[in-house]
Amino acid sequence: MNRTRTILSVIGGLALIVLIAAGARLWGSWNRPLGVELGLPTSTATLARTSIPTATFRPGITPSAASTSTLAPAPLCGGPPVMTVLGIGVGYSADDYLYGLSDVMRIVRVDFVTPKITVLDLPRDLWVEIPDIAKHYGIDHGKLNQAYFYGNPGMGYYEGPGEGPGLLARTLQKNFGLAVDHYGAVNMLTFVKMVDAVGGIDVYLPEDVDGRPVDSHTADMGYFYAGQQHLNGAAALRLARIRKKYTVFKRSENQNIVLCALKDKILTPAVLPRVPQIAQSFFGSVQTDLSPAQISQMACLLPKVSGENLIFASVPQELFKQSRVYDPYGKYTTFVWDVDRHVLQNYIDRFMAGEWPQPSSDGEATCPPPEKP
Repeated sequence: MNRTRTILSVIGGLALIVLIAAGARLWGSWNRPLGVELGLPTSTATLARTSIPTATFRPGITPSAASTSTLAPAPLCGGPPVMTVLGIGVGYSADDYLYGLSDVMRIVRVDFVTPKITVLDLPRDLWVEIPDIAKHYGIDHGKLNQAYFYGNPGMGYYEGPGEGPGLLARTLQKNFGLAVDHYGAVNMLTFVKMVDAVGGIDVYLPEDVDGRPVDSHTADMGYFYAGQQHLNGAAALRLARIRKKYTVFKRSENQNIVLCALKDKILTPAVLPRVPQIAQSFFGSVQTDLSPAQISQMACLLPKVSGENLIFASVPQELFKQSRVYDPYGKYTTFVWDVDRHVLQNYIDRFMAGEWPQPSSDGEATCPPPEKP
């Protein structure tokens, strides 16, 4: 089973970047953020275009005598050397961002020099400290996906910058020292419209996926037979949400199939010329602080990234143990993942440093084949 179980946020990943980039010039100031800013220090506040010296100065060699003319390749597409984006899939069916949990969370590390894109899955059921809202009902801890929920303007709990993405970003920094530069969030309705706008997607399922209800409280997600299938937006969303008879890790695998298929469809000759018109239709439906210029840089980079340098990663499943904690705000005991924080922190630190994962870390493809080999 593929160890790289994660994906770009089904609702905020690379496909979104490509989809909205080509029409970005239609949306106002080229360098102005499209939404509320995080208000956090960022390494990508300015667009880096200069080369970076890479000469190593050894004892006995003065800087002037060293090979100072040796420069690292300049970042491609006018981007910074590295940009990190918090991708959020919002589990909310309304066409706004006033409420909703961040049920899908991915850190997208975009390396403009290599070029390489790595994506890290963040489990939503981690129990974390949530800053800046303790004065409201004494909330200071919760599940990771609740940080976005509590920060949304509809709740009225959080007064800092960035709304839901801002509080989620601060929660990640508080608990893991994980500092992101920007964010992008998409709700379920927008995802369905995106898939339909490109004419649906083609997926190959290696086995049946059963999303039928397990009880009266479970929504019917349908039954997907193994083999090649064409899915419209509603069907793609259902496949990506199936979990009850499986695990969250199996759901991530299904999401992987969906997102890779969407990426492939957007890059086809039949769809790519229509991207500007498609992009314009989604203005206002996406929550992000990226500017049109930054989105354009990432859209420019994506076709230059080889298959082995588009990597989806997750902390190994075996490190997570099922547990339960008491939620004082909800006044109930809830499921959480118990994990060694030092081990988890090590994975996050190596990911942010670009040291993990590597293209050949497990020798497996990060995207499944579009059809049976």
